[in-house]
Amino acid sequence: MRLPTPDAERRHTAVLAAVVLLQAVAVLFFVGDAASDILHDGLGPETLFEGFIAFALSSGVAAGGWQLRRALETQRAQARALEVARGALAEVIEAQFSRWGLTPAERDVALFALKGLDVAEIAELRSAAAGTVRAQMARVYAKSGVSGRAQFAALFVEDLLG
Repeated sequence: MRLPTPDAERRHTAVLAAVVLLQAVAVLFFVGDAASDILHDGLGPETLFEGFIAFALSSGVAAGGWQLRRALETQRAQARALEVARGALAEVIEAQFSRWGLTPAERDVALFALKGLDVAEIAELRSAAAGTVRAQMARVYAKSGVSGRAQFAALFVEDLLG
């Protein structure tokens, strides 16, 4: 089973909120119409039917509101879990850099590489020559026991999946 994406969850919540709102408007219409009919014509079959519809719609509003509340709670819990995971990943990365004995410059270069920046972008951000960045990346790869960027990134993906 595939888990829904956060965007899909937000769309689902928005649709649910729209349906609940539409039902609430319908409840108001049917309750108002039934009250008007009772005042003008007394209690009749049409009024009873409109009352039943208003009751059914009210039940739908209550159930939809409950589902909406649950969806919002789920979204908040997922957002908190994502923040924890992000923090945990930062801690894992920092601990691994320490185990490998990376210098501050190597840490910066390695972190930029993990974020997907290429050598030229890293060099520009660090105001360094591209050759210097390549040499630092080579030392990072050697200290981490990998041969390239893909293997380097895979080390941290494995930590997350493990």
